[in-house]
Amino acid sequence: MNPMPMITAERLRVADFIEGLDQRQLQTPSLCMQWTVKQVAAHLISPFAIKAGWYLPAMVKSRFNLHRAFAILAARIAERPVADIAAVLRENAETPYRAPRVGFLGQLTDLQVHGQDMRRPLGVAAELKPEALQASLEFLAGKQSNGLFVAKGLRDGLRFEATDLGWSTGSGALVQGPAEAVMLALTGRPAALAELTGDGASLLRQRIVRRAA
Repeated sequence: MNPMPMITAERLRVADFIEGLDQRQLQTPSLCMQWTVKQVAAHLISPFAIKAGWYLPAMVKSRFNLHRAFAILAARIAERPVADIAAVLRENAETPYRAPRVGFLGQLTDLQVHGQDMRRPLGVAAELKPEALQASLEFLAGKQSNGLFVAKGLRDGLRFEATDLGWSTGSGALVQGPAEAVMLALTGRPAALAELTGDGASLLRQRIVRRAA
């Protein structure tokens, strides 16, 4: 499977989406940590917008916490007009970027998850492509995502099923629901938990809420 066409489609989709937002919408808190919608969009162009001299100071300031460093860099990139952010996404829509450790599937998953981080708080529906969703779910079920996209121990003793894709992974207590909700839950988003059912759903909720506190 070549994920680049799916990555290209998601970059273009995000560019179209953010370009139509007003300032209030851009400053709305996203589902991702303490980031605004605009900062999430800025993070998505970081592979193409971060200058060489920015990265080390951000790592030092964050005490070498990768997620905090990303937040520092996203805030800096977000100083740019949203039209510039959208333009960078379009200009690099077909640019191959193999993210360190997680590769192209990590990039695809980052785009899909962060796309929903922006859309859900704004009440904007997005029909993600089944093929792209399944590719991201396979990635999130694998070792590459562990500790980066998926918190360590989150999947332990649980079986996840995407009811609209016929996809499943793991063994143990069942957690089931729409593929998008499963993807968001695997990446620690409490907002998707209400859409999941099964005898493992309460345990998953406990794990996610505890980590989000």
